[in-house]
Amino acid sequence: MRTIRNYFFYCGIEKDEYNKLKKDAYVSNFQVWKILHFLIAAIFAFLYVTSFFDNITAANSIFYLAGLLYSVFATFLFFKLKKDSLIGQLLIYLTMSLLFLFGGFLSQSRPDSNATAFIAFLLVMPMFMIDKPFFMTIELSAASAVFLVWMHGIKPHDVWLLDLYNVVTYTVIGSFLNIIANAIRIREFVLTRKINLQYNTDELTGIRNKGALTREINEFLADHFNDKGILFILDVDRFKFVNDTYGHDVGDQVIIQLGHFLDGKFTQQKEIVGRFGGDEFIVFIKDTDDPDTARQIADDLISGVSESVVLPDERQKISISIGIAMFHGQEKNYSELFKKADTALYKAKADPENRYYVYE
Repeated sequence: MRTIRNYFFYCGIEKDEYNKLKKDAYVSNFQVWKILHFLIAAIFAFLYVTSFFDNITAANSIFYLAGLLYSVFATFLFFKLKKDSLIGQLLIYLTMSLLFLFGGFLSQSRPDSNATAFIAFLLVMPMFMIDKPFFMTIELSAASAVFLVWMHGIKPHDVWLLDLYNVVTYTVIGSFLNIIANAIRIREFVLTRKINLQYNTDELTGIRNKGALTREINEFLADHFNDKGILFILDVDRFKFVNDTYGHDVGDQVIIQLGHFLDGKFTQQKEIVGRFGGDEFIVFIKDTDDPDTARQIADDLISGVSESVVLPDERQKISISIGIAMFHGQEKNYSELFKKADTALYKAKADPENRYYVYE
């Protein structure tokens, strides 16, 4: 029963693992949906143009035009929305509902024929959805129920009865296709996530490495929707002295403790933390450029590191220096912002009275 539950609710994996992957799955969905709406617009455009020259499609020209206008509008929205916007998910469910209605109108216009278009949608649409399969089962079941009630009395009884058998059968098949497609795609995400963790993780501390930091911050800076952020560079004071006095094993423990402290402190989605290399760490806070917030964070980091990172000689305290650069939507790559924070870091290290400096 647990296995069945996992496939029906969590695409064949455990709940906790699914929750870790669902954002990646959603972003992947977003790209598929964008392409799908573009193709739908192209198909409706072809059908609408064809309706001017073909008597068979001419009767449904108004449906083709409505589908074309909607799909063009939806495609435009997908090119404007952020990849993690929930509006995109609502839009794809709306599109599926409208396509099922479109299949219903086509079937209504030819009551003596079987519901070929509607059944095709029952089979095709589940292949494009990476979500909890029970959502798609609800969508298919609701669409099928509405269709059968709608067509009852419109179609001859023998045709409606055949549609009943076909629609129920293909609703079940479509639901299973969605479960299979989800399980395959999610397992791809599981494998990809494991590879990415190895590729993006600093071996010593377990947090992001330099490459991961660079990519994630660059992605944020390159998005024209984003115009606020704060970059912190942290550097351990007298780290060479620590290595020379206590040995490199203790130096590694200082780096590990500092990494764990930062990882525990910055846990929100808008916060990026990682080890740049050596004894330097990076913290990037999205969607704020408030100087008071930056100073408060710097003060908290300085006091927190002093309390959390310990040496064999507990009388000795670890201190850090911090360089801060504010992002106001001007810099478009990580290196530009990093240079400013790095300059601020050198000024902070040169000032024994103030362990952080904000680039101006």
